[in-house]
Amino acid sequence: MKIAEGIEIVDLALYLEKEKALVMADFHIGMEESMIEDGIFIPKFQFPILCKKVENLLKKKRPKIVIINGDLKHEFGTISQQEWKEVLKILEIIQNNVEKVLLVKGNHDTILGPIAEKRNIEIVDYCLIGENLILHGHKEFKIKENYKRLIIAHEHPAVSLREGSKTEVFKCFLKGKYKGRELIVMPSFNFVTVGSDIMKEEILSPYLKKDLEDFYVYVVDQGKVYEFGKLKNLYYQKNLIM
Repeated sequence: MKIAEGIEIVDLALYLEKEKALVMADFHIGMEESMIEDGIFIPKFQFPILCKKVENLLKKKRPKIVIINGDLKHEFGTISQQEWKEVLKILEIIQNNVEKVLLVKGNHDTILGPIAEKRNIEIVDYCLIGENLILHGHKEFKIKENYKRLIIAHEHPAVSLREGSKTEVFKCFLKGKYKGRELIVMPSFNFVTVGSDIMKEEILSPYLKKDLEDFYVYVVDQGKVYEFGKLKNLYYQKNLIM
């Protein structure tokens, strides 16, 4: 499904048609190990799913460049054993299928450098590709370059949808405006958690502090994309049900 001119939603990723670029975000590799250390037992199931999803996207779209828009790994102040092994593996899978990989630095990527160096991959605060400025979204930057559109991640957006007595939470893309420019918000490519329900939870990104109710919602369910109109319509439906 097209979310903007020349940009297609493909499962939990964005494909920039003109640039032949595939954008994914918020893998949070190593989250299970971090949760286990905190006393929360969870089986390590994410990585095989992540690898399969990435491989399918690479085969389907055959991009020339892959951009990972922040939080490739999960731990803030160290590199866990799980992160070393799995981050290197997923980067190898991607590099074997594209001409270039670019890592946009997220708030969890404070110690990503040693892994990136082993794969000879550049880490940047943001990147401009075509008319699209891609940055993680946890903080604002003073950008000198001209661009038409912002693509951010960080928020892990999801929405709760109710049918009868059953309520489910789904990952989603958001599309709205930020200072007059088009803004697209990506969901996480993480399968340990669905994300943050933007209808209930506190908004984290400084790019989403205003006019969030006027953002359009694109729900992703098992690889299929559904447009739900503006977020304020979902709020209205929720209030009618309640």
